[in-house]
Amino acid sequence: MCGIVGYTGPKKAYPIIIKGLKRLEYRGYDSTGVALLGNSGLKVYKKKGRVADLEDYIVGKNVQANTGIGHTRWATHGEPSDINAHPHSSASGKLAMIHNGIIENYAQLKQELTNKGYTFKSETDTEVLLNFIEDIKNNNNCNLEEAVRIALKRVTGAYVILLIEEDKPDTIIAARKGSPLVIGIGKGEHFLGSDASPMLEYTKEVVYVNDYELAIVKPDELILKNLGNEKITPFVTKLDLELAAIEKGGYDHFMLKEIFEQPSTIYDCLRGRLDAANGTITMSGVMDNMEQLKAAKRIIIVACGTSWHAGLVAEYIFEELCRTPVEVEYASEFRYRNPIINKGDVIIAISQSGETADTLVAIEKAKEQGAIIFGIVNVVGSSIARISCGGAYTHAGPEIGVASTKAFTGQLAVLIMMALKIAKEKGTITIERYQSLLVELEQVPDKVASLLKNADQLKIIAEKYKGATDALYLGRGYNFPIALEGALKLKEISYIHAEGYPAAEMKHGPIALVDENLPVIFVATKDSYHEKIISNIQEIKARKGMVIAIITEGDEAIPALANDVFLYPMLMKLLHHC
Repeated sequence: MCGIVGYTGPKKAYPIIIKGLKRLEYRGYDSTGVALLGNSGLKVYKKKGRVADLEDYIVGKNVQANTGIGHTRWATHGEPSDINAHPHSSASGKLAMIHNGIIENYAQLKQELTNKGYTFKSETDTEVLLNFIEDIKNNNNCNLEEAVRIALKRVTGAYVILLIEEDKPDTIIAARKGSPLVIGIGKGEHFLGSDASPMLEYTKEVVYVNDYELAIVKPDELILKNLGNEKITPFVTKLDLELAAIEKGGYDHFMLKEIFEQPSTIYDCLRGRLDAANGTITMSGVMDNMEQLKAAKRIIIVACGTSWHAGLVAEYIFEELCRTPVEVEYASEFRYRNPIINKGDVIIAISQSGETADTLVAIEKAKEQGAIIFGIVNVVGSSIARISCGGAYTHAGPEIGVASTKAFTGQLAVLIMMALKIAKEKGTITIERYQSLLVELEQVPDKVASLLKNADQLKIIAEKYKGATDALYLGRGYNFPIALEGALKLKEISYIHAEGYPAAEMKHGPIALVDENLPVIFVATKDSYHEKIISNIQEIKARKGMVIAIITEGDEAIPALANDVFLYPMLMKLLHHC
């Protein structure tokens, strides 16, 4: 989750970089730092802790520079500390570098350098790579650009690197593989970042750097090359974002803002696509690939984290509506497993950022084997969008909060529309049911808005259980993936251990953990599983477990059993026939 920022141009670099690092704080980090290059040479300042701690540390120090790079680090190699924080300086002190990703063969490179007499201040793979680059530069009598190119041909792993050199005060060298890099184009200046948020107030024109590309960035020049030293014409994208979209807008936290944005983001996802009155779904990416989608013998959904949970929900939906077998894979496992891919298989890649490294590698391999790649992403122009044969954007807007909320519901909206469109074309759904589901889907934004009006009830429940050290989330059918997602959110946000389980599997082990101290959250809709979920609740109550039930309005049975309930309006009865 590291964040990077860079600037070169006529302005003072330090304020731009610090502001950019603050915009990237949502990514999560444990230390931060800047390297500044000006008339007084190369200065590196770094500190364990928050960006505010770095600002306090730098007070009174020389920050006069027009070129600089900044970093927020999430520890991988080496514990969080001042020494392990980025940027790192080379052995000579003439180079500084920041790095996102992991260099998998760093130990081998480190041993080679140690044999040559190098010593290392930190425990990081980044310092190893930087000194490896400098060693190549010195021994081959080449410039920094060429040294980076040679070094990266030896490197195994993922990276985005930004380097500055004391003797080149207006130049940043950047390269990427597997981690995102955006370059913003201004008037006589350039900005660099992990995403567009650090540069949004300065420019709307950006270049998304591809894997295995190297950028030489100067105030008035941007040169892109591949690792074979061939020039590449930069493709400039116009950002369709406003600065207000990445501000908190009066909310205490970005995640809270994004939760309450969901009525509008789901509406934006449906807008221009869903027309219940005329019985139509318009999705050009689906229609352009309809014959392959209809003919697919198998759909494989590849994703990570929350997007994987969206894929699990989609498995139920696609198999029910389209009658096509679906497999849902963790991208991080799929890419290494040597999976069986048949020509004509459809791979649906789901990613909020469109830059998820494991998902990118997975679909690249699947595409080589003849699979049809369909991307569902939020970020226009992202790597997954570019590599896909077709796809659909979720139009959820920038998601700053670390824990996904509106991107998840946007993904579900796209997946449901996609499944409905394919099912209608295949004839695996009746016109009556198709029309009914369109009407229900169109009502979802308003129902989500009404649900959020009652959010204060959740504060009361949260206060009651805030001391819990463990929690269990249970659901059946398509509510099982929702239970998994709920458990993930509790872990991410509250640092409370939580597990999601299919409610029927509870008796095969987890029930042994149930006592009066364990809150058990049931996602218990009024559907075809309702009677069975009531039986599961009774099993928990028999063991004195604390039951929190999320139920449909009008449910009269579960409130009598639960310790606490939260009501939500009847939503899509999509899978009641399962």
